[in-house]
Amino acid sequence: MQIRPSFLFLAALLALGAPAVLGFRAATVAEPVTFEVRLSRAAALEIERLGLTVPAVGRVFVIVARSEEQEPRRQVGVTGVPFWGIDVRDFGALSTVTLDWRDESVTGYPLRSFDQLPPGEYFVQAFLSVYTRFERSDGHTVEMHLNSGAGQNLWYAPGNAYSEPQRVVLDPDRGGPVELRLTQVIAPIEPLRDGEVLQQGNPRDTEWVKFVKIRSELLSEFWGHDMYIGANVLVPRGFAENSDRRYPVIYMQGHFPGRRAPLGFRESAPGGRAARLLYDYWLADESPQVLAVTFREANPFYDTSYDINSANMGPSGDAVVRELIPHIERTFRGIGEPWARVLAGGSTGGWEALALQVFYPDDFSGTWAWCPDPVDFHYYQIVNIYEDRNAYFTEYEWVSVERPNSRRPDGNIRSTVRQENLYELAKGPNSRSGGQWAVWEALFGPVGADGYPQPIWDMKTGVIDRAVAEYWREHYDINHYLQQNWATVGPKLHGKIHVATGDMDSYYLNEAVYLLQEFLDSATDPPAEATFEYGWRRPHCFIGYSPTRPERDLSYAEFVEVAADHMWNTAPPGADLRWWRR
Repeated sequence: MQIRPSFLFLAALLALGAPAVLGFRAATVAEPVTFEVRLSRAAALEIERLGLTVPAVGRVFVIVARSEEQEPRRQVGVTGVPFWGIDVRDFGALSTVTLDWRDESVTGYPLRSFDQLPPGEYFVQAFLSVYTRFERSDGHTVEMHLNSGAGQNLWYAPGNAYSEPQRVVLDPDRGGPVELRLTQVIAPIEPLRDGEVLQQGNPRDTEWVKFVKIRSELLSEFWGHDMYIGANVLVPRGFAENSDRRYPVIYMQGHFPGRRAPLGFRESAPGGRAARLLYDYWLADESPQVLAVTFREANPFYDTSYDINSANMGPSGDAVVRELIPHIERTFRGIGEPWARVLAGGSTGGWEALALQVFYPDDFSGTWAWCPDPVDFHYYQIVNIYEDRNAYFTEYEWVSVERPNSRRPDGNIRSTVRQENLYELAKGPNSRSGGQWAVWEALFGPVGADGYPQPIWDMKTGVIDRAVAEYWREHYDINHYLQQNWATVGPKLHGKIHVATGDMDSYYLNEAVYLLQEFLDSATDPPAEATFEYGWRRPHCFIGYSPTRPERDLSYAEFVEVAADHMWNTAPPGADLRWWRR
């Protein structure tokens, strides 16, 4: 190819180091895309006003979205928009942190680097999740997000800060810094009154739903910090008028309920068939008068404590059973005897309902565990932590097949175990994501040398730690526990266990339930008399079939009657049964 003389002349000058000739500049490598995040003075003051510590320890995020229909923070998820996070310390007013993907402390999902973003226009938002320092009674000091009234959804948690979404053209070939300013602080849903704290929220009483919150002595001692737990209480008709009447209680387990009523009860505009059915049933003269209760007991790991004692989360079970339940039953005139308490819940609540009955067998008269989290770790969702080498892949001689995490009822895969774990890792290492896998590690696992939960597997590679798996087996594998201790706990659980799940559960939770049924069906001395029900092609979370409507799912109104029947039939002679005139 012939080169024009003018370009030959230019090339010669560039070779001699001339920086610019006739308006041309020497070619240089583009500066990498980085994000510089700064905390405004007003935001820092507001975080402090809400009772959190500034300068902050926490995690700063940058979130990138193509759509402006919602803020980028509201588009984050395992199949959502890209985001990156970095831990920060001493992050106060006017502090700045730079996120550069080449820094190993910056973790992204689903993209590793900013350079992987196609050139184009984006809406970019910065976010700060504020941590609290806990000097625990076990001698460890950890820094985690203290729940502030939104369970553990960090993107909505009061006291966390964010920037206004900013329209930015990103092009890795051009590079350069993008400046983002944290100016907004998420406010509590109810403004704090004198003496109130953010923990567990501060919902206000209505006609039918009452809210309580107490300081837990047990959890406060463990965490080295004031810790609160609470409950939402749905009262029966006639509660105010019949001041001498005492009531049995349905304890509904599950995720952080916020200000929602138990059983999905809606006292204003209860639209929808199920909501209207429950509303009408609850107020009907022929229905049982019972209390229905859900717990607000989010902790630094998750939106619920799982209500069981553990090394990382402290005496959560004792706090609920020995502190919160007695307070509820004193305040709302519960009967206060084991026969007058039943448990129920789905998914996380299903595991909680089963575990509370199993580990506190003398305190409750029965449990309805629907689509429970893994009850046998041979199927930890779909991972066998006792025999598999890697959680992310099924390994063959020449091929490794990635394991699914979630499926639709037709079998199509929505996400994989690896994807959801990497998503949680970007949200927060050391089990601080506020996610499902993180809380399971905290609940089931031992404390690591650094004070955080010892992982069951390497989150980057999926390689399983067999020693941690054995710890899980001996402490929290419910099926294993029952098999090892049936001689002592079996007599206390006779006829108390009722489980339902779909046979196409979205998270493969039915597989562990099959193993639990296999044992309980074979148990003797005494027989378990447990019941199991499977919904054909039902996804997560099937709770059983209606007793009166063939092939239709059980409604909450119908379940209230099932639970009331159970307590009526197990009441001792002479018990006060004025709560139902059957």
